[in-house]
Amino acid sequence: MAANRVAMEEDITESVTLMVDSVASSPMTPKTVVVKEDETHHPYAFHVSGPRNVASPNWRDLINSSWKDPNYKRTVMACFIQAAYLLELDRQENRNEQNALAPKWWIPFKYKLSQTLIDERDGSIFGAVLEWDRAAAMADLVVIRPSGAPKAVLALRGTILKSLTMRRDIEDDLRFLAWESLKGSVRFNVALEALQSVATRYGSSNVCVVGHSLGAGFALQVGKALAKEGLFVDAHLFNPPSISVAMSLRNIGEKAGVAWKRLMSMLPPKNEPLIQNSNEGQVSPGNVSSGFRNWVPSFYGSNQKSTVDLRKWVPHLYVNDSDYICCHYTDQDGVTEKREMNNKENNSPVVNTNSQAAAKLFVMSKGKQKFHEAHGLEQWWSDNLELQSAIHSSRLISQQLKSLYSIK
Repeated sequence: MAANRVAMEEDITESVTLMVDSVASSPMTPKTVVVKEDETHHPYAFHVSGPRNVASPNWRDLINSSWKDPNYKRTVMACFIQAAYLLELDRQENRNEQNALAPKWWIPFKYKLSQTLIDERDGSIFGAVLEWDRAAAMADLVVIRPSGAPKAVLALRGTILKSLTMRRDIEDDLRFLAWESLKGSVRFNVALEALQSVATRYGSSNVCVVGHSLGAGFALQVGKALAKEGLFVDAHLFNPPSISVAMSLRNIGEKAGVAWKRLMSMLPPKNEPLIQNSNEGQVSPGNVSSGFRNWVPSFYGSNQKSTVDLRKWVPHLYVNDSDYICCHYTDQDGVTEKREMNNKENNSPVVNTNSQAAAKLFVMSKGKQKFHEAHGLEQWWSDNLELQSAIHSSRLISQQLKSLYSIK
């Protein structure tokens, strides 16, 4: 009996081996079909280039919300910006509801598209308002919105170098480069109205504005405009632009002013001031220090009792040291406290006492990188992301936010 059993097992093993060899030699093997399917997948499809380890909200979020994890929140916000890019690409490539790429970037997180932001100059889509989709959440037994999940998100894309929208995108890029302001753009007014609308409807604490590159520039400025009205929305800005002619000229002027003060301090004191105090921008050597001390608090509005406490608005900035478009946000303005973190972006803020103007800055440095990698959006949902974090009152942040601290 034992011999028969062994013979039967050998026959079965041989038969299975022949079947496997036969299937493997066939041109229509399952492996061949899968490879062929993968080649047809669009590189911007969510399952191809999207985050790998981010789960869709479920009933467990009722107890411990995923949105409390800053890594999760950063990842989802970056995905929403990618959706804004893809809304325009879907439009340009005439995709319909069945094959559109953009919805796959918000549906897994239980959000829905409530508004597209259109540039009237060329009809392009430059942003979108996404709102919590209660019906979709209920279908997965998520009966209430998880703690930390915004009711509405305004997502603004950056520049797309394609002929149908490139001209208007570059116009706004040049606008920022020349003036360090985007208020003259059609997109600024449209974005501000959309943000005001959802902030009024849901409350500013339930609203978030996000953007990448040029879109981050718009997000910063419309968020700042709302902060001046006392409405503080959550802001997440990826690779915000930091280069402008206006900034360069201002820096030159400041350096000239410092050099002039040093020169005046080297001159021997006299009974009469060398320079009349009445002339704008000129200070006598005896009044340099006292005048500066009196001017700084007034400039930031700290002496004004009626000033709103705008320190409540602290935008989140995500920059890469190898990206020359945003790297100047890391230029320090005085002594700034920093600390290393291991993916713990929600630690208590480090406040710089030298200035009230501050942002929560997250810096990634991977050494030498190509520009398209350092400036890309995809890096912000990568699995092995390590960031350095600080409340960072850098020179550029102070320049961008200082208008919040003066009386309107």
